[in-house]
Amino acid sequence: MSTGNTVAPGRIEPAQPGSKRFTVWHAGTAALLALGYSGYYFCRSDLSVVLPVLIRDLAQHGITPNEAQIKLGFMASVGTVAYAFGKFFSGALADTGGGRRSFLGGMGGSIFFTIVFAMSGGFPLFTLAWIGNRLFQSQGWAGLVRVSSRWFSYSTYGSVMAVVSLSFLFGDAGCRWMMSQLMAHGVGWRGVFFFASGALAVLMLTCLLLLREAPEERGLPAPEVNPRNVYAREEGAREKAARKKRADEGKAGDSERVGLGAILRPLLTSFPFWMVCVLAFGTTMLRETFNLWTPTYFVQFAGLTASAAASRSALFPLCGGVSVLLGGFLSDKLGPNGRNTLVVVGMTACTVCLVLMGRIPDRSGQWAPTILVALVGFMLLGPYSYLAGAMSLDFGGKHGSATAAGIIDGFGYMAGWLSGDTVARIAVDFGWRRAFLSLAVVSLLTALVAMVLAAHQRRTPGVVGGQAAGG
Repeated sequence: MSTGNTVAPGRIEPAQPGSKRFTVWHAGTAALLALGYSGYYFCRSDLSVVLPVLIRDLAQHGITPNEAQIKLGFMASVGTVAYAFGKFFSGALADTGGGRRSFLGGMGGSIFFTIVFAMSGGFPLFTLAWIGNRLFQSQGWAGLVRVSSRWFSYSTYGSVMAVVSLSFLFGDAGCRWMMSQLMAHGVGWRGVFFFASGALAVLMLTCLLLLREAPEERGLPAPEVNPRNVYAREEGAREKAARKKRADEGKAGDSERVGLGAILRPLLTSFPFWMVCVLAFGTTMLRETFNLWTPTYFVQFAGLTASAAASRSALFPLCGGVSVLLGGFLSDKLGPNGRNTLVVVGMTACTVCLVLMGRIPDRSGQWAPTILVALVGFMLLGPYSYLAGAMSLDFGGKHGSATAAGIIDGFGYMAGWLSGDTVARIAVDFGWRRAFLSLAVVSLLTALVAMVLAAHQRRTPGVVGGQAAGG
């Protein structure tokens, strides 16, 4: 690639030279994003944590436990569909309107609807409040990805997004542990919901005061963008025109905003991008099933108390966090196809763990289910975190990363209906072992799709998203 003013035929003039510098402001931004998105899980994992208690509470008002479980599973499914629906729009909103605004807006809406849920007393209001909560929460990750794409160099995407992804793993585990402690001390499910909304409000205020959209707002240069992203050919010309305009006007800062059509077109015509969407469908179904039903599984199958089950359910995101850290740093070392290879390995191992969960005999004790849930978290969540994280940044560069993440996540969360309503019905009618064998089939199919994507990327090593690198 040419580094001067003259561009060789067939090559693209690079965008304004980016920076690899990692300053205290970069570290602070990563910490704020991770801490802020962790807070989202106070108002997201609260339902899973209180689910056994809520089922028991509803059973005292004339609803059988099985009926309550199915109704709550249906409510969770509807909420996840709303979350998926919001994801399809949240990325474009973040890319065109700003990541910081989306990140903070999602927090505010989630706080409001969590309070509404806690003040409700029946399924109609429960469902409406949960839909509203999940709809606003869909803005959070897209906003995070957009801000990340503005702050960090592409050479550190895997490592940075691994650290930031701890927000939905270690953060989730920490939120579950704190809420389980409240329950262990006699706090009811409504009290847990009020605590969750207050904790997220504190984190929202912190991010409002300290988080910035781009390094230019701190007087720092823009980072390097992946030259193999799907916008590579267009970005060179666009950045050149934008720099000229800023120079003519005597202004500095970000380039002109990109239209929605220009953002969507390269993504929607990319075969690897659609393969990643299919991967997201499978991995998200598995993740949402464990996020929602693990405490209930521990109570019903392993015989744990509600507070102990809530506490042990934190092992799933906790072990997943270790996997994300290891996988993120390793994927940066393995090169362009490293993430695809790790997804294949992780999903194959996840399939084995799910088959073992389907073979656990009744009354086998507490530790076999606990260990296998932790292992599924370790095998599944590393691959899951790549899809709407580092891979979205690889596809979208700084102009379309949030849109890529939103579409990928949107397709993933369309599987949320299955994780709530369908899994509840299978568990009630056939038992938890049959439910996990069904999930093993989903995991196996996902691993096969990952193999197809890895093979395609090996055949076209200079391509991301089906378009040749810029130079």
